[in-house]
Amino acid sequence: MNTYGDFGLYIAGGWRQAAGKRTKPVHDPATEDVIGQIPDASAEDLDAALAAARQGFAAWRQVQPWERAARLRRIADLLRERTEPLARLMSLETGKPIAEARGEWGATADQFEWYSEETKRIYGQTIEGRASDVRLSVIWQPVGVVAAFAAWNFPALLPARKIAAALAAGCSIILKPAGEAPGCAMGILQACHDAGLPPGAVGLVTGNSGMIAKHLIGSPIVRKISLTGSVPVGKEMLRLAADGVKKVSMELGGHAPVLVFEDADPLAAADTCAAAKFRNCGQVCISPSRFYVHESIYEPFSKRFAEKAAALKIGRGLDDGVTMGPLANSRGLENAKALVKDALERGADLLAGGKTPAGYNRGYFFEPTVLGRVPDDARIMNDEPFGPVAPIATFSSFEDVIERANALPFGLAGYVFAKSLKTATLASEALEVGMVGVNDMLLATAEAPFGGIKESGMGREGGSIGIRDYLEPKYIKMKLS
Repeated sequence: MNTYGDFGLYIAGGWRQAAGKRTKPVHDPATEDVIGQIPDASAEDLDAALAAARQGFAAWRQVQPWERAARLRRIADLLRERTEPLARLMSLETGKPIAEARGEWGATADQFEWYSEETKRIYGQTIEGRASDVRLSVIWQPVGVVAAFAAWNFPALLPARKIAAALAAGCSIILKPAGEAPGCAMGILQACHDAGLPPGAVGLVTGNSGMIAKHLIGSPIVRKISLTGSVPVGKEMLRLAADGVKKVSMELGGHAPVLVFEDADPLAAADTCAAAKFRNCGQVCISPSRFYVHESIYEPFSKRFAEKAAALKIGRGLDDGVTMGPLANSRGLENAKALVKDALERGADLLAGGKTPAGYNRGYFFEPTVLGRVPDDARIMNDEPFGPVAPIATFSSFEDVIERANALPFGLAGYVFAKSLKTATLASEALEVGMVGVNDMLLATAEAPFGGIKESGMGREGGSIGIRDYLEPKYIKMKLS
């Protein structure tokens, strides 16, 4: 079985296999079966991709904004037309429920639609000179060839944020998708091809992540790096980028605190939190992952949260009625088990789940788990869980919970539940994160900036400022002769 058909490396406007014909397997996380083989790119392949991207940049940057906009909008239309087969491919690769996969493809198309509009709105600046014969202006120009690296948890949306913004700015881009779920990125590249992008404007390579990153980032052709990944990988890429002083944007790990204040509706808050926590089996960078609940409403909140977790239907994402699939790999499964074991040993209460579900001898399945009264020194309160485990702790004062929420080096997202406008405002301003949801957890949308602070990264994707990470300002001073 080879799920990927004619797909492979996408270089200079066409699909090809690796020069040495080497391949790597891709597995179904629900069954652990091999579903296909993808090329294992060599240095020769990467050099070909870089040469094509350099030529593609020269061609694409000359395409005028309104025409770039039309091509990007065509990509959005094609992705919407192809949603059903692409959603099934995503569910097969990641295990996520088919309804979630369809939703992700809708959000993916939205990125291309949004940036089809933003490419026409790259505004410069005119500055008044100090003399009558002096003109000062600032223009924005594409940074150049981009090397982009995306994670497996949202294998279509994450690449789309990078590809759409880079193309809108006039850059060319080489994408390295995650080896666990490369097919979705291949589907996007096919849509780019069918929309008539010039050869080299987009490229795709698969294989050894470390080797590919060093080769692409080390090339003088690449002028910008964009990563969605873990904090350790981000730090290593920053070190590599420093040698060439290259522009970098990174969306790294998080450990999102959730503050549920005493005036919040505990049942409504628990419903919202449980739905967000177990989405994509908890494998979401902005997943709510540390729950601080005011001691006065802990009992109703935690009871409702546990009930919602226990009611989820576990299974293969393609099966009817499934609301939570498997983790993406064995590493995630073993990490979830270890975090639960550590928390229980430190005195936490097991309110729901906590083990492999009965009857699942294959696949990376773990029950949706809720832990109560978790101490702050438990690993799960300090290490990003990235799995279906929700730790709940209590607090008594505003100052106490803000201090605990801000104690970690992460700063991607945070959440506040409160009826008081004063409390919600002060908590939102006090949280050291790049994004805050108040009585809501659906933060990601094409029209808003997405990104974090501290060790959770730099730069933003999405929104009207997202395109700026793919542009460089140029100041021009002109004296009239």
